[in-house]
Amino acid sequence: MEQIKVTINGKECLANKGETVLNIAAANGIEIPNLCYNGQLKLYGACGLCLVEGEGMPKLMRACATVAADGMVLSSETPRVKKARKIALELIMSDHEGDCVAPCSLNCPAHTDIQGYLKAIANGDDKEAVRIIKEKIPIPASIGRVCPHPCESHCRRRLVEEPLSVAYLKAFAADNDLASSEPYTAVCEESTGKKVAIIGGGPAGLTAAYYLRLSGHDVTVYEAMPEMGGMLRYGIPEYRLPKAVLAKEVEAIAKLGVEMKNNVKVGKDISFEEIKNGADAVLVTVGAWKGSSMRCKGEELEGVLSGIDFLREVNMGNIPEIGKNVAVVGGGNTAMDACRTAVRCGAENVYVIYRRTRAEAPAEDIEIEEAIEEGVEFLFLTNPDEIIGENGKVKAVKLQIMELGEPDASGRRKPVPVEGAFKTLDVDTVISAIGQKYAPSGLEAIGTTGWGTIQADEATCLTDIEGVFAAGDATNNGASIAIDAIAEANIAARAINAYLLGMPMDFPKPYYSERNVTAEMLADREKKARAVMSVKNPEYRKHNFDAVLNGFTEEQARNEAKRCLECGCHDFKDCRLIKYANFDPIDPARLAGEKHECFKETRLVTIERDQGKCILCNMCVRACKEIAGESILGLVGRGFKTVIKPEFEGSERISVCKDCRKCAEVCPTGALKILG
Repeated sequence: MEQIKVTINGKECLANKGETVLNIAAANGIEIPNLCYNGQLKLYGACGLCLVEGEGMPKLMRACATVAADGMVLSSETPRVKKARKIALELIMSDHEGDCVAPCSLNCPAHTDIQGYLKAIANGDDKEAVRIIKEKIPIPASIGRVCPHPCESHCRRRLVEEPLSVAYLKAFAADNDLASSEPYTAVCEESTGKKVAIIGGGPAGLTAAYYLRLSGHDVTVYEAMPEMGGMLRYGIPEYRLPKAVLAKEVEAIAKLGVEMKNNVKVGKDISFEEIKNGADAVLVTVGAWKGSSMRCKGEELEGVLSGIDFLREVNMGNIPEIGKNVAVVGGGNTAMDACRTAVRCGAENVYVIYRRTRAEAPAEDIEIEEAIEEGVEFLFLTNPDEIIGENGKVKAVKLQIMELGEPDASGRRKPVPVEGAFKTLDVDTVISAIGQKYAPSGLEAIGTTGWGTIQADEATCLTDIEGVFAAGDATNNGASIAIDAIAEANIAARAINAYLLGMPMDFPKPYYSERNVTAEMLADREKKARAVMSVKNPEYRKHNFDAVLNGFTEEQARNEAKRCLECGCHDFKDCRLIKYANFDPIDPARLAGEKHECFKETRLVTIERDQGKCILCNMCVRACKEIAGESILGLVGRGFKTVIKPEFEGSERISVCKDCRKCAEVCPTGALKILG
């Protein structure tokens, strides 16, 4: 066979005369994007993605249909090719009607594959569920208990009746896995010899440590407190997160080879410079441990505590003297933790002072409800004006009565004082839970924002110091929920890994196809009530720190997971269309217009066809004819209205289709789904 030489993307390739450019490229490890080529099928050239530009050639060529000639110099990455490919992809995606990823996953800060692990739970495979969860969250049993689950507010099941209980299902699977004889354990890559120092052992630090260790780096975590866990350990009450659960998950991370050093305070026991000089990269995840000021007279009095200080002391077993009457200022989850903890510490009258109404309170509604059940009294539309003392100790708090005015920048109506309207409340202790701040002690060398937080690049978490990264509550916008810290730690770990390996830290936001779904579109779904987890009686739980939640039963968890609508595409991880759509930035919205008719059908018996995801590559039609020899599928209509539909002539055809499935095997998108 006569051989020829062809240069593709700068690589000289030997090939047999008569071969196509696409085949030669593939044989030499060069990927030229394509959606309609398969070696078992005749050449077709429908998608327009496999374009190449040749030296001295005026027109772009389709690599799948172009037979190479000796001496050709070709490229699939020239500006002209990229522009044409981008337009082709934008045209395809502008007519695409389907979800790449379920909305719950898109709205999880860590972008966990929620659909994937719910399916595993539904199938009774908790270890597989944990494997999927731990791709993004290394401490699922802990996070499943405390996460305010922003994913659930975007669950499409809410359009049918109620969203799935995603967070509790995560905890259920993780608990079962931890209790098993062989809990899931990821495998670390070979050692890179690179050293990473992490300052702070909270959710962000533990997360980054886990993924950097899996990448083969030596990781040391420095923690100022006696135990790892950060705010999960010292800021979340035992009744919400049993510390034995957290300890098991921390131990699992340590067993991977992560070195953990407790009771080491930077700036006191070791200097930042010493840590930096002993590592190839440093990640700062120290959290926000300083309570925000109430900015009212009397804050300096004995008996005024910050919420995080109060919770930390209780979690360490040092229950402070708080007296019979306690006022907690704030409306967030920390305020709920503080007021419910005060009840358990023996306070007889516990008040929550919040300047807005219950509707505006950022705390989870269930936390407010359970606090009320435990005897906490909420004083909405009140704000501390002065803390009154006697002999240097808190005696009472003077409250300004508030009313809601015009909306502020956040969209919430701004609370404004009612002139001359006050009330006085006799209290022994005032606990301020209105916010947390980063305390830079020992880390003053790192640049900060105007808000006093660490300035870190949002795409890479890199600070103004070479090789020093930062993530979590100490950075940029400040304190948030634990899953946000974990999400940032994922970004930091990826960036640090790239930095250590000398790779570019360029991580563009991925493009996903998203579908607009209405309640009317789900009207045919059977209504199934959300599983309700039982809780301990309020009269019992207010006197101890036992876990409030009793957990799901096996039957509850499996049935709840089965309520998942499986919104995301079943073929997402193997979809060539979305893969190529993310090669370079695309903007299909600029070509938005009329779309093909979208429908699903199951006339292929064991295959579901989703016309909304079909790109008319004709691969299924050709596979049916050329491989199966059946011609069951065909193009119907003309021009833009063209769709692919099956035509059955008798029951024997249905039987043939049932056992074949060749069309689904060659489909480059998720348009064809094998059922069962």
